[in-house]
Amino acid sequence: MNVFSYQRAQDTASAIKLFTAGRNSRYLAGGTNLVDLMRENIERPETIVDVSGIAQDIRVLDGGGIILGAGAKNTAVASHRDVRKRFPLLAQAIVNGASAQIRNMATVGGNVLQRTRCFYFYDEAASCNKRVRGSGCDALEGFNRIHAILGTSAHCIATHPSDMCVALAALDAIVHIEGSNGQRRLKLSELHRLPGESPDVETQLSADELITAVEIPPLHFATRSVYRKVRDRASYAFALVSVAAALELDDRGERVIDARLALGGVAHKPWRASLAEDVLRGAPATDETFRLAAEAELKPAVGHEYNAFKIELAERVIVDALQELTGRSGVQL
Repeated sequence: MNVFSYQRAQDTASAIKLFTAGRNSRYLAGGTNLVDLMRENIERPETIVDVSGIAQDIRVLDGGGIILGAGAKNTAVASHRDVRKRFPLLAQAIVNGASAQIRNMATVGGNVLQRTRCFYFYDEAASCNKRVRGSGCDALEGFNRIHAILGTSAHCIATHPSDMCVALAALDAIVHIEGSNGQRRLKLSELHRLPGESPDVETQLSADELITAVEIPPLHFATRSVYRKVRDRASYAFALVSVAAALELDDRGERVIDARLALGGVAHKPWRASLAEDVLRGAPATDETFRLAAEAELKPAVGHEYNAFKIELAERVIVDALQELTGRSGVQL
């Protein structure tokens, strides 16, 4: 373990001040990811700024939206009455994401900014452009069963591991950010970057910027929503493929008025399935429509030796989730 200094922030302003005053600083919230990375010598901060005691509130907005403080624990979010009522897919995603012990520690901001669980990223003996830019990507020709099929590059095929972020992407969530240059807001779908030529740069945040909250805008039909996750074991494994879906149907339940879809386990970032949404809007709420929407979204997908199965699997999970929302029996995955 490298020697580091530990500072505890009292509020957002003091957190930013402590961060900028330190050397090679990192923000610490629940510690469920950063501490692991430090143990593996992937992260070597010289200054730790503890922000776990700030921005823990969950506020319900008059128009139907909700603001989640970045320090709010995942357990508090998943069990919040208004989250469960208005955005059930978010509560389901969090509960499916980790054990109760981890949910009790993990925070909203930390969940958003957690790093990949790629085997090669954690193995210092392996080549990994995310860990050392320009060193290569052993996953491309290695055991890549858990890796990405959408938005990849020749430099990285790692996936983003969050379940919560998949639901937030489907809900058009907005991230509240603050740093030494002031405050700003950014759509969650724009926060994370695709790997391109610099997979080590994972978000649009500047070095000292801190997520202070995540805002979920009103979405009346989010009450008809679901989060589906396919994994190797039922006991809190990371997703091979996951789908967050919300559907608005006409009064007769025969035609799709609007839809929100996002995928997890398939890309370097939570993947908003906009191509599938375009197919769904205004179309009959039939299995054939759902299949066409899924195929449209996965058409650009590129599989590798051990993960090509994810393409068909993702299509099936999309169809199954949409069938569930229309009250029909799901397909066999």
